[in-house]
Amino acid sequence: MARDSRSRPSMAQLLQQHQQDGFVGRRRELSLFAENFALPPEDPRHRFVFHVRGMAGVGKTTLVRRLEETAREHGALTAYVDETAHDVPAAMAAISGCLDRQGHPLKALDRQLAAYHRFRHEAEAAAQAGPADGPPGPPGAAAPSPGSLAAAQAGLIGAGMLPVVGAFAGGVDPALVARGADRLRATLGPRGRARGDDARLALDPVPVLGPLFVAELDRVAKDVPWVALFLDTFERTGPVLGTWLRDLLAGERYGPLPGNVVLTLAGRDRLDPACWSEWSHAVADLPLEPFTEPETRHLLTARGVVDEPVVQDVLRLSGGLPVLVSTLARHPGEPNTAGATAVDRFLKWEDDPARRAAALACALPRRLNQDVFAAAVGDGTDAAELYGWLRTLPFVGERDDHARYHDVVRAPMLRLQRTGSPQRWREAHTRLADACAAWAADAGPDVSPHELWEHENLRALRLEELYHRLCAAPATAVEDALRDGIGACTEGAVQARRWARAVTEAGEDTDDLPLRRLGAACLEALDDPARSVVGVLDLLVARVGPDHRAHALAARGRALYDAGRYEDSLADFDRALALGPSPRAYTGRALAHRARGDLDAALADHDRAVGLATRKARPLAHRGETHRRAGRYAEALADLDRVVGLDPAWVWPRASRAQVKHALGRPAEALADLDLALGMDPDHLWSLVRRAQVRRALGDTTGALADLDRARAVAPGDPWVLGERGEALRAAGRPADAVAAYTAALALDPGYAWALGSRALAHEALGDTSAAVADLDRALALDPGYAWAAAQRDRIAGSNQEPEPNSEQNHT
Repeated sequence: MARDSRSRPSMAQLLQQHQQDGFVGRRRELSLFAENFALPPEDPRHRFVFHVRGMAGVGKTTLVRRLEETAREHGALTAYVDETAHDVPAAMAAISGCLDRQGHPLKALDRQLAAYHRFRHEAEAAAQAGPADGPPGPPGAAAPSPGSLAAAQAGLIGAGMLPVVGAFAGGVDPALVARGADRLRATLGPRGRARGDDARLALDPVPVLGPLFVAELDRVAKDVPWVALFLDTFERTGPVLGTWLRDLLAGERYGPLPGNVVLTLAGRDRLDPACWSEWSHAVADLPLEPFTEPETRHLLTARGVVDEPVVQDVLRLSGGLPVLVSTLARHPGEPNTAGATAVDRFLKWEDDPARRAAALACALPRRLNQDVFAAAVGDGTDAAELYGWLRTLPFVGERDDHARYHDVVRAPMLRLQRTGSPQRWREAHTRLADACAAWAADAGPDVSPHELWEHENLRALRLEELYHRLCAAPATAVEDALRDGIGACTEGAVQARRWARAVTEAGEDTDDLPLRRLGAACLEALDDPARSVVGVLDLLVARVGPDHRAHALAARGRALYDAGRYEDSLADFDRALALGPSPRAYTGRALAHRARGDLDAALADHDRAVGLATRKARPLAHRGETHRRAGRYAEALADLDRVVGLDPAWVWPRASRAQVKHALGRPAEALADLDLALGMDPDHLWSLVRRAQVRRALGDTTGALADLDRARAVAPGDPWVLGERGEALRAAGRPADAVAAYTAALALDPGYAWALGSRALAHEALGDTSAAVADLDRALALDPGYAWAAAQRDRIAGSNQEPEPNSEQNHT
């Protein structure tokens, strides 16, 4: 039956719609993308990945936005991610935010992302604290446990276990990864004082968040025809997102993606064959070239530009780059001389001096909002009206919370101002730097420059201030830039990369060769898994002046400590302290001494750190932990009491104090502390498990199991929780159920020696002494210094005596 003509648009309406659309060219790319939605995922012609690539200014972002509109026209949920996503959690958050705005929130993922940000700082502090229990390590870089080394060699432990290596590293020495895994397991895992899955979430978030992200996408994908994800500026995000995206496609690490997901990447370069060659059959390559002459003429005609000399001028000036064609098509003006540029033409056309000055001034900031605009253009202007006009220009792109000039237009505007009036260039950048510093002063606490990078709300402002200081005076600002690099490195590879990019861009925009070389060398180190943050700090230690050398050495000492290189770490802390006393360096050296088993030296350094510190909570917390490790519970309690008094909302010291009180035989007081800790953070896994232990000691097996059930809901794949569940079940007289719980924990962590020791007692309770001895043999093979296991094996193998009532191993 013929379709009702009244429901169809007329030709005139369609022509008008096409003219208003203003999108010229790229018809082949649009058609390929649109036709893909007509092919079911099962069709071998269907493509799951589109890769838009081409030089700057060729229209990649414009095409990506048009592809996003096309996907929505086919019923797709869409999400857009750009270079502001500096790591995988940030990319997940951006995708979740886009889907939420379309009525499909990823609530479970959002909860875990919130927990990730909440735990990140606390987990870094826990990693500083080193192993919480267990026998002292040998001097130097301790040999990894056999279980960890085997797992690392088999690829079962990710290099992301090492904070200074990152979640996407490859080619790292398995022994280094294994030592890091041992240290983190001791510090943050089953036998440590930290929070199991909380710590893994904070220090190696991708394995924890990845399966949840896929599960949430699978859930929402069942309600829509398609889910289309767009990742722009992939030349910048590819180094940190590429491996994750490839693993999403593979479906083995995080679970299978739903088949109705389509991924679009846009960047300047071809996809890395080392990462993507296996999936080339699933990728549609969309290389973009500058507009052809017919396409350029088409756009100009649509904009009413038909005078042939003017058209020829636009063809010459634009080189076919869509961003320049669009800019010149708005108001092309009269043909200019042969030496003119597209920016010359734009500025010549704009006869309003305020607008022309604003367009030039606003090329200086890397990111624009109305506040930055006002600082850039100065007083005496109608900032709101001018900013509104600026945002309509073709070369000004809109992001979620800011605007930004296209690089193809911004670069010549910067060059014009830098070479035309160096003095005004310096004054303008200084004014912008001062504005950023004032905003930071209003936004955050009064901290020293060395501490500034610890505060997330200050980092972005400091980066922009740093960029403008370097642009204003590269030679004099570089020392402060090096200091900022040290602070960025202490916060991990993501922040170090943001700092290195700011230095590199300042070097490019000022045409300063030393800055360019410094930034490039730091980015090269960050791209090398074997160097990463330690490599950047090597460069900074060699370059920094005497005022900041001690800070650089202490930062590298911390990074080396994180990598399990305790002797190298101690050497750096010694060199730092030789230059002058510092509470951070003393604390760092104390932790390195403690990792080597020298508790007396550690406590001496802790005392020095506490004596020097103006903010005493953190050094006191570390000293309290070392006292606890040494069995000096009265001293540990005194330190942790002070920490709780100084910072009552800090959860883990309160929970650690509960552990000390439990060890002192004061379980009711320990339970009160844990109740308060969980009142502040109901999902604090470590406190849930510790409260289960206290309740078990008080004979409240039902309460203990309830806490562990809640802990399993928070961290369903945590072996520590399952091991503790085995303890509670064994205490309740249910040895068969206990064996099942221990076995489940060991399936998740085959190197979990403590679970083997406890399972041995459950086997013994069931009358299976041979299985008990076999478990204790395996535990001792994993940890030859495991004295409790050796005693139990001798007891069971030698006499078959019943275990003493207090024979439970210490799992505190």
